[in-house]
Amino acid sequence: MNVNVTGPYIYFEIPIFGGIPITQTTVSSFLLTAVLCLLCVCLGRHLQKRPGAVQVLVEKGVGMMHGMVVDTMGAHNAHWTPFIIVLFVSSICGSLIGMTGFLRSTTADLSTTLTWSIMVSVLIWYNNIKNNGFVGWLKGFTEPIVVMTPMNIISEIAQPISMAFRHFGNVAGGGVITSILYTALATLSALVLNLIAASGVAVGIALTAAGIGLLILGLKKKNLILYVIAATCGILGILGILQAGNVLSGVPIFQFGIPAVLSIYFDVFSGFVQALVFSLLSMVYIATACPAPEEA
Repeated sequence: MNVNVTGPYIYFEIPIFGGIPITQTTVSSFLLTAVLCLLCVCLGRHLQKRPGAVQVLVEKGVGMMHGMVVDTMGAHNAHWTPFIIVLFVSSICGSLIGMTGFLRSTTADLSTTLTWSIMVSVLIWYNNIKNNGFVGWLKGFTEPIVVMTPMNIISEIAQPISMAFRHFGNVAGGGVITSILYTALATLSALVLNLIAASGVAVGIALTAAGIGLLILGLKKKNLILYVIAATCGILGILGILQAGNVLSGVPIFQFGIPAVLSIYFDVFSGFVQALVFSLLSMVYIATACPAPEEA
């Protein structure tokens, strides 16, 4: 995940309205929007009555989202399905785009998630006014008693803020942890390899020999722990020999492989969960402003 803990990098400013900064997030958002629009056009063209594999997958995904909207918001709110799909796809793709290594996750910027939250709140207020009238909407702030008016107003303001910070905090937090991990692994890599190579290749050869011996012993006893220890000693021995020969000088070897495991959680799993949570909260809040005709 490509996250700068000091905030998005500013490429340049457009000299109007006091200067409009074009940041990493802006570039990522425009690229993501263009790619998603292009995909929609390509996937929506030449639909067949007897669909192929790609069309089946797309229809299955749309059908699942439609079912989730109907189950959460009611059948009368099924027309919200396209909006929820766009919100969900933009969220998850905005989190995953950081895995490219040169683009910043759009959801790691508070301005993105806050914009989405405010947009959802505006839709809620609009539908409340549409269904209850402006006076009826204002009366909602005084229920159940007039004393509750300040609390109701605070609740309306806190709702988009909490949604925005929840999504932003999880994605940005994962990026900060990953950045710290990369720095720690680089330091640890230099420390361990320099320690092994401090006496030349002798320690590296000894570790490699120990690894081979433990591997032979592990094969005889069929012991998994011995396999792991043998692999660790052998790899460290070989890396120490290469470090002594200045082959790996300046290469943070420990950064290879280890962060990928955490990336599965912070980038893929967490990104998917946050997109789902944000979409579900949006559906629940909008559904309260769009009750069924008989309830209204």
